[in-house]
Amino acid sequence: MRDPVPGWNPPSVNQRKRILDDTRSIAIVGASSNPARASYFVATYLMSSSADFDVYLVNPRETEILGQTVYPSLADLPVVPDMVDVFRRSDDLPPIAEESADLGAKVFWAQLGLWSADAAQTAASAGLDVVMDRCTKIEHARFAGGLHLAGFDTGVINSRR
Repeated sequence: MRDPVPGWNPPSVNQRKRILDDTRSIAIVGASSNPARASYFVATYLMSSSADFDVYLVNPRETEILGQTVYPSLADLPVVPDMVDVFRRSDDLPPIAEESADLGAKVFWAQLGLWSADAAQTAASAGLDVVMDRCTKIEHARFAGGLHLAGFDTGVINSRR
């Protein structure tokens, strides 16, 4: 169990749904052109018609991923994204949270396995919604009603065998 973070509580299921419902644009920090990386798979999903988001990719070592321009930093984006979705090491989260707050983003989201009390405190104290150790693709798909165990949208919801 993780220690509590002063000034922040992990959002409930309903709060996470509201966050995703209110989000129109997402910047993926740590986007990768490697199809085996989680950031590539999540970007593919978030850019698909299954999810209606404007997605901006951020990685200083890439120029294009999935046919889309990749920006070297959040400051280089042509818009202020509603959400900053981070695929970086936990140690990298605090400065990205600070940059997200300075930029004017509404949500700081750290992907599965990522956790930083300092980042949560920084973002929450700046008024951002904070989600950590959760996947945007998984959360969106489960709220849209189409999450299959393999991560695909089957279009079928039932409890029969």
